[in-house]
Amino acid sequence: MKFPFPLFLLALAGCASSPMPEAPAPQDPMTPAQRVAAIHAAAGDDDRELAVQPLRDPQVEDLRERAQQARVAGDAAAAGDALNQALLLVPEDPAVLQERAEVAILQGDYARADTLAQRAFQRGSQVGPLCRMHWETVRQVRQHALAVQAPLPARHTPEDAAQHAARAATMQAAIADAESRRDACTVPVIERM
Repeated sequence: MKFPFPLFLLALAGCASSPMPEAPAPQDPMTPAQRVAAIHAAAGDDDRELAVQPLRDPQVEDLRERAQQARVAGDAAAAGDALNQALLLVPEDPAVLQERAEVAILQGDYARADTLAQRAFQRGSQVGPLCRMHWETVRQVRQHALAVQAPLPARHTPEDAAQHAARAATMQAAIADAESRRDACTVPVIERM
C-alpha cells in the first residue's frame, strides 16, 4: 500500500518520542486557613500566663476590627489593606505585625509572612502567647516551603539527589529551630504561696 508523502511524514512524526510530561508541582497538604489556625492554637489558652497588651489608638483598633471582619468574610485583600493602614500609624506594633503576617499567609505570600513575624518578635516582649504566635508563623512558613519543594526528577544524578536531601535537611532543621524558639516563649507560671 502506497501512502502519499505528507501522510507518511505525519505517521512518522507520531512515532517520534515526545518529551516526558513534567510532574505536577507538589501541593501543600494544608490550606492557608489551616496554617493560620495552627498559629492561633500555638498561643494557648492559659490565662495565668503573662500577655502584654499595650494601650492602643482608637483608630488603630478600628482598623484591626475592620481587618478581622474582612477575614471572617473571606476577604484577605481588604483585611491586608486595613492592617497596612494600621501599620502606617503604628509601624512597630507586634500584634498588628502578627495579624498582617497571618493575612499574608491567607494571601499566599509566605515570604512576607516570615518577614513580618520575625519583625514582630523583635519588637515584642519575646515571651508569652504573642511570641509563640510569631514563631509558629515562621514554623508554618517553613513547613509550607518544605511541602512544596520540587521533587527529584525521575532522571537525576547522585549529585541532584544529594542536593535535594541537603535542602530538605536544612528545611527540617529550620522548622525544628522555629519550634524551639516558639517553645522558649513560654514562661512558667510561678505559684505564689
